[in-house]
Amino acid sequence: MNMHAEALFTHDDKMRLRSINEPWPGERPAPRFFLGRTMDGKTIWRLRHDVPISVVEQLESLIKVEPAIRDIHAIPKHYESYMSLLHAEQFTMGPCYYVPDTSLADASSEKPVTITKENITKWDYSGFEWLVSEIEYAQPCVAIVHHEQIVSLCRSVRISCHAHEAGLETLHDFRGRGYAAHVVASWAQAVRRIGAIPLYSTFCDNFSSQRVAAKANFPIYGVNFTIR
Repeated sequence: MNMHAEALFTHDDKMRLRSINEPWPGERPAPRFFLGRTMDGKTIWRLRHDVPISVVEQLESLIKVEPAIRDIHAIPKHYESYMSLLHAEQFTMGPCYYVPDTSLADASSEKPVTITKENITKWDYSGFEWLVSEIEYAQPCVAIVHHEQIVSLCRSVRISCHAHEAGLETLHDFRGRGYAAHVVASWAQAVRRIGAIPLYSTFCDNFSSQRVAAKANFPIYGVNFTIR
């Protein structure tokens, strides 16, 4: 979970959050509050640099007595207090997965290809036009190509020296064919080759992403909860 937080956000020297750790140019502020709870009962948290110390102390007193996870879809016990202390109205939450070294990378007849700035124009990337501006930074990037068209891709959208977080996209007409699980597994192999840990996380209401993880047998290592 520490590697997950390190990949998601930039930190100052006091381990307070600064920004979302996107690899491409530009900067967006990190959430004010990040809570990560693991399946084995550990809890980590991060607070943004501009959260007042008095609020930090109150939040931490509650975080330290959060019970272990029993249901990955259940909100934290002290959810209402966290929201009240931060005067917040919205939160995000979702499961976090480790991507194991899996044979699914070779499970499809459509072989994965590595997409780079130099070769992206070799294929039809209709539906992924935005990738052109990201491709130089979101590496590794692996895709499933069907009849010269990129139909599913996975790339590194949060990067630290220890771990990469997956960003997965599949064209609507090509969903349900197993391409997503295949391309994530292939991306994970590419991440391992450069000495990093491949991680995958999503939101509780993103059932399609959760189905990908279930189909690929990705083990859940925890749940994150954030307040902007």
